[in-house]
Amino acid sequence: MSETAQHFVICIRNDEYPASLETRKIYASIPDLDAGKHGQIRVVDESGEDYLYPSDFFIPIDLPREAEQAVIAAA
Repeated sequence: MSETAQHFVICIRNDEYPASLETRKIYASIPDLDAGKHGQIRVVDESGEDYLYPSDFFIPIDLPREAEQAVIAAA
């Protein structure tokens, strides 16, 4: 995947971050190789900004093109 590709994840835990993350919600993630080396993932959270979170809080998903466009438009 390219560094500019849009990635999506579903939040499955929000321990210590209930104001920033909602479980069962789809979030955009931003590729960050350094974060991945440390068990973290960069996610655009409820604030609209990207932050690092534990990667085990999320499951990566592939969305059909139409669903992906709808998620992007709703953000």
